[in-house]
Amino acid sequence: MKNLGTYPGGVKTLGGGGSVPNSMRFLDGAAVQSGGARLESELEKKDPILKEPLTSVTYTRDIPITTGGGWVDTISAMYVQYGVLDGSNEGLAASSGATESAIIQANVADQRWGAHIFDITMRVDAIDQLRGKLTGRNIEDMYREGIRLSYDKHNEMNSYLGMKRFGTCGLMNSPDVPARMVQVGSGGGTRFIGKDPDEILFDINDAIVTNWNRAENDLSALPNHILMPHEQLNYIIMAKVSHSADKSILTYIEENNLVTKQQGGNLFIGGTNFCKGIGTGGTDRMVVYSHNKRFLKMEELVSLYRLGGTVYNADKKSYDSRFVANISQLQLLYLETIGYYDGI
Repeated sequence: MKNLGTYPGGVKTLGGGGSVPNSMRFLDGAAVQSGGARLESELEKKDPILKEPLTSVTYTRDIPITTGGGWVDTISAMYVQYGVLDGSNEGLAASSGATESAIIQANVADQRWGAHIFDITMRVDAIDQLRGKLTGRNIEDMYREGIRLSYDKHNEMNSYLGMKRFGTCGLMNSPDVPARMVQVGSGGGTRFIGKDPDEILFDINDAIVTNWNRAENDLSALPNHILMPHEQLNYIIMAKVSHSADKSILTYIEENNLVTKQQGGNLFIGGTNFCKGIGTGGTDRMVVYSHNKRFLKMEELVSLYRLGGTVYNADKKSYDSRFVANISQLQLLYLETIGYYDGI
C-alpha cells in the first residue's frame, strides 16, 4: 500500500475507486516499526526473578551475633582481677596451728560500648502501587529486599570497620589490638605470593602461638579463625605445595597448623575485602582471633522490624513505612585473643 498519510479537506480518491475520510491516518514507516516492537513486547517472556546487585555479606560468618536487650544506648561488661597478699604460691601454704589465713581480694571495673539506631523509610508512590497490580510485581517486596540489603551492608561496615561518625572501630582496625609485620621470606619479601609453603605455614603458626601465649595458653582462647584478603586466599587455594604434588598450600596448612595438629581443633581460613590495604603502611593484613562470643561479639539489641505499620503521606502522595533496629558496636572483650599480622 502506498503511504498516503492524512489529507486536509475532502477525501482522497484511491486508484481502485475507493476513498478514505480525512480523519484516517495511514501507517508510516515509524508506525510500522513501533507496532512491530509492540508485538514483540507482547510475545516476550519476562524473567520473574529480579536481578539484584551482586554483593557479599560475611559479618555473620566472622563475628558472633547475640540478640535482645532493647532500646539501650550503651552496653557494659564487668571485669574482675583477683589478688592474694604475698601471691598465690607459697603465700597460701600454712602450717598446722597457724592463726592467720591469706585473704582473697577482687578489683572490679567495667567497660562500656555504644549502640546506635538503624533507621530507614520505605516510600511507595500511591500510583506506582496501583500500577503494580497491572504488572504483577509488588514494588513493596522490591523495596523490602533493598532495606534488608542496606541493613546487612550497614552491619558489615559497623562490625569490620566501625562507624567514623561515632568514633568506633571494628574487627580490622582497632588501635588496641597489637599489630606486627610477618617475617621476611627467603625471597626477600613478606607477601605470601613469593613465599614457599613452609614459610606461609610458619607465619600462620607463629600468629596462632603469639595470640595463644598472650591469652595465658587458655585452651578456650586458642585462635580458630583467620581472615585475609581474597587475593592471598585464592593463591594458597590454587598454588600447589610443589610441582610434583597434588596438594594445595591451603590443604597443607589445614593439616599442619597448631590448632589441628596439636589440639585437634578446626581452623577456619576465610577471605574478606576489608583486610586489603588496611595494615601498617597500607599493606595487606591477616587477622587471627578466637571466634567465640565470650571474646568478641556484636549485639542486635532490637532486630530490624517495621515501626507502626504503613501510613499514607498526603504531602508526598505515598505510602510510608519506617524500619528500625538497635545495634551495638563491635565488642572486643578480650584483646589478648586477637592479633593483626601485616605485610602478607
